Amino acid sequence: MVGTTQPHDDALVVMLRIGEYDVKRVIVDQGSGVEIMYPDLYKGLNLRPDYLAAYSSPLVSFDGKVVILRHQIRLPVQAGSEVVEVRFTVVDTYSPYMATVGRPWLHVLRAISSTLHQKVKYPSGDRIEEIVGS
Repeated sequence: MVGTTQPHDDALVVMLRIGEYDVKRVIVDQGSGVEIMYPDLYKGLNLRPDYLAAYSSPLVSFDGKVVILRHQIRLPVQAGSEVVEVRFTVVDTYSPYMATVGRPWLHVLRAISSTLHQKVKYPSGDRIEEIVGS
């Protein structure tokens, strides 16, 4: 817990390299079964509409509203020295975050996240790497 002010109940928010850009305000949500990209990030990455794959499925948002998902896109996400391809679902709803990464991303990295410690740790070769919350 070095570097954290205790006690706290802060969300785990990190910076990740998504595509070719360093993206701040990415929330790590162990309760999410999908990775989500919000409109500000989609616009900021200058992604062309033809990069998007059509997708139609409902999602229940934080406030209990049902959001109809329209598109998905696969992008490389770099965490430390590890790069994994992530399928983001693009939603057209407001969020203070740029993106949400959830269980699928954590499982591919074989990562453990801790809001208490404000860190994500994962194996990389013969060592353990970590991402520190911001």
